[in-house]
Amino acid sequence: MEALEPSRRFISEKWSKFKSMTHRIDAIDKENFTISYTVIDGDILTNGIESISHELKVVGSGDGGCIYKNISKYHTKGDAQVCKEHVKGGKEEALALFKAIEAYVSAHPDEY
Repeated sequence: MEALEPSRRFISEKWSKFKSMTHRIDAIDKENFTISYTVIDGDILTNGIESISHELKVVGSGDGGCIYKNISKYHTKGDAQVCKEHVKGGKEEALALFKAIEAYVSAHPDEY
């Protein structure tokens, strides 16, 4: 696996209330259609949240489609607690990201 530098991404306000965040790619497994990455900087990391790790996996559904799985893990500083609103916002952000990926893949089927 090749080492990748963290990348800063400035986010469109059309689907996110956050202005920017820096991602670190932790692992890419093309054979198993998985990617793991961690948000290590940005305005999403508030109220004692040190980082947020994401594990994404795409598996076949058996009917020609696929199932997208996303596990997010919040890493906090000390005994800080993650509020329910932040988790809800994270789920909304993940869904918006999925829809953006789905739209791109649907528009460019020959690339995959």
